[in-house]
Amino acid sequence: MAARARPGASERAASPGAAGMDSSGPIRIPGRTAVPGRDLVAYLAAAGLVVAVAAAAAELLAGPGTRIGWWPFPTGIAILSWAAYGGIAGAAVSFAAGVAARPGSGRAGARIAVAGLLLGLAAAAVPWSYLRIAKSVPAIHDITTDTENPPGFSVLLPVRRDAPNGADYGGPEVAAKQRAAYPDVKSAHLPVSPREAFDRALAAAQKMGWTIAAADPASGSIEATATTFWFGFKDDVVVRVAPEGTGSRVDVRSVSRVGVSDLGTNARRIRNYLRTLSGAA
Repeated sequence: MAARARPGASERAASPGAAGMDSSGPIRIPGRTAVPGRDLVAYLAAAGLVVAVAAAAAELLAGPGTRIGWWPFPTGIAILSWAAYGGIAGAAVSFAAGVAARPGSGRAGARIAVAGLLLGLAAAAVPWSYLRIAKSVPAIHDITTDTENPPGFSVLLPVRRDAPNGADYGGPEVAAKQRAAYPDVKSAHLPVSPREAFDRALAAAQKMGWTIAAADPASGSIEATATTFWFGFKDDVVVRVAPEGTGSRVDVRSVSRVGVSDLGTNARRIRNYLRTLSGAA
């Protein structure tokens, strides 16, 4: 009786089921299950992150681009607004990708989706905060401690006349809005001579980092320009020192050159200046 022949290597390779193959289908990897939409979710997460990054970059450039003259300030404000929409869109796409790639789903892209969601929300938060401030303050840009007789510009008058907001005070309507919104913005009263008060006022203006345009002890007037950090907006300031009884009275006026609403910037500037002045003794 003849011995039964053992199959060779070539026969084993060709036999059904060998090395994870069958005679009718492709290679199957044990333990690996295809997840529908795996690549699509990863692409969606990446797209959300890209949109969020673009929105954040546009937002960061909106101010400096205005400051260095790449575009006028209305364009910078428009870029900021559209960056907010971009941030919301990036966050929404990232959120959808994150839900699809949640733990246990077997889909990739969860970390990228979280990054896109956080960055998109951050990009949308900055313009939203400005909008919230704009709704909480009156749409005025000329603030003074003396609404009955506001300090006037002299050296900076030509600049003010060429600015969109001009040099003239808005009158009783603006005064009423200011008193309602900023009742604490009032004149400073110093128990020192006008000359000493003037020296203190000038020192405080210099400490504020303003660009001093004029300082006249005889008239008690100081004129300066303050520049905002992000957009580089120019706001003009005039300080008036006058005798009052045995002491002195200091009034301040801060006016934006452009824009309808200053978002409370001029009032904050005057408050900070008066605090600095009170500490300059």
